[in-house]
Amino acid sequence: MDFRFLPKVELHLHLDCCLSYSVVQQLDPTISEEVYRREFMAPARCNDLVDYIRRTETPVALMQSLEALRLVTLDLFDQLKADGLIYAEIRFAPLLHVSKGLSPRDVVATVEAATREGIARTGVEAGIILCTLRNYTEEQSLTTVQLADAFRGTCVVGFDIAGDEAGYPVDAHVSAFAFAQSRGIPCTAHAGEACGASSVWKVLKHFHPTRIGHGVRSSEDPALMEHLKAHDIHLEVCPTSNLQTNIYPSIEAHPAERILRAGVSMSVNTDARTVTPTTLSDEYALLHRVFGWTLADFKCCNLEAIRHSFAEPALKTALQRQVEAAYASG
Repeated sequence: MDFRFLPKVELHLHLDCCLSYSVVQQLDPTISEEVYRREFMAPARCNDLVDYIRRTETPVALMQSLEALRLVTLDLFDQLKADGLIYAEIRFAPLLHVSKGLSPRDVVATVEAATREGIARTGVEAGIILCTLRNYTEEQSLTTVQLADAFRGTCVVGFDIAGDEAGYPVDAHVSAFAFAQSRGIPCTAHAGEACGASSVWKVLKHFHPTRIGHGVRSSEDPALMEHLKAHDIHLEVCPTSNLQTNIYPSIEAHPAERILRAGVSMSVNTDARTVTPTTLSDEYALLHRVFGWTLADFKCCNLEAIRHSFAEPALKTALQRQVEAAYASG
């Protein structure tokens, strides 16, 4: 089954993990394909999440000018269009892009403007999620969430925390999520990836997100699975990425099938399109081959993604109609 032409929605996608070789060549023509594969792509099996995250250092280093941020964003839209996306939520950490003097506000303004340009050029609708990182201070997290607040009404639609969940506790970020909640800023939070179900419980208790980035290790705790269903918490599942970060020994051991059949709200995502060299069409094909997922299963995941997206209601309705029509046979 060829999934490329089916309309798809992706909620978990990191901007700095999606640089194509074409845009890398524009930014630094000295980078060879060999270097690109070695420094921009993670191997099929990393030691752990921290080892995987190291692969973002080189692309982030290239994304330290306004023009580079614009080009990378537009390049991602071309990738999304080719992959049949109709809506994506693109996330990034603005404070990673200030090492050469850019202000955080200019970073966000540039990516936001490029997102509007990408939407106009490709027809792919999109929102932006601003990320704080686990290793950041309370001040850095507050700076990031205040940017999400300052850009309300633009393509910026939400707030997230990413990074090394095993190495850093939640404490420094409680204030930022409390601010987001007080201002009505939609939130997601990475958890249940490098750490087990306990990390999901912690972010639910302290951050109160409506979605969990990854969250796959929730499957290890039946009580948590029931809690997720009861409170309609959505899991942004990224199968191939989870294999690369060495959570599971094989795709057959991945809990995506168990999560779906348990009735927990979930979507299928790439996480990254370069660090994890994949597309959403590839992820669908993998789940179809290994678990026998049908059009009805992918329709369900897309409709859940739309329902839990941070998009405006009118856009959600339009996206839902597109998916309903295209997956009618499912």
